[in-house]
Amino acid sequence: MKRVFISAMFIVAATVSTMSYAANECSGKYIVGPVETIHIKDLNMDFKARIDTGANTTSINAYDLHVIDGNNKPANSKQSWHENLGKMIRFTTANAEGKEETHTGKIIKISKIRNAQGVERRYAVVMDLIWNGKSHAIPVNLRDRKKLEYKLLIGRNWLDGKYLVDVSKKDNDD
Repeated sequence: MKRVFISAMFIVAATVSTMSYAANECSGKYIVGPVETIHIKDLNMDFKARIDTGANTTSINAYDLHVIDGNNKPANSKQSWHENLGKMIRFTTANAEGKEETHTGKIIKISKIRNAQGVERRYAVVMDLIWNGKSHAIPVNLRDRKKLEYKLLIGRNWLDGKYLVDVSKKDNDD
């Protein structure tokens, strides 16, 4: 009788752990909702982030950009932007709660972005984003998002190969 009870408890425990595991993972990929809380290790800040499968690259609220020992003149040409590639950039960011931080990072690329406002160029730095204990260092575009609801937009470069989006999932379902 004791063996039957222990076996039954093992089966129940395995079923419960599989159910909770299956709710957060599918085909080896983690399931995220349309809005998630993301911790940016480099800033030690949390952001409510919009998950955007239409965006190639992740973007963060960044303003007061200053390229250290670089070309800080208004960038009217592609060449003036590319002169700063590999240099350090200092910028200020703030999350939706108003917590503000200044960060310095190395410019790793310049992106040409097409959006509803037209075409613009943006610097990108590598940042370490953490969601539910999973850490990924990825390129993040620097863009003034002060007037936008979500100060962090998660693009496909973070999602690619690791995450699936379930639009019915809520941030606090994790």
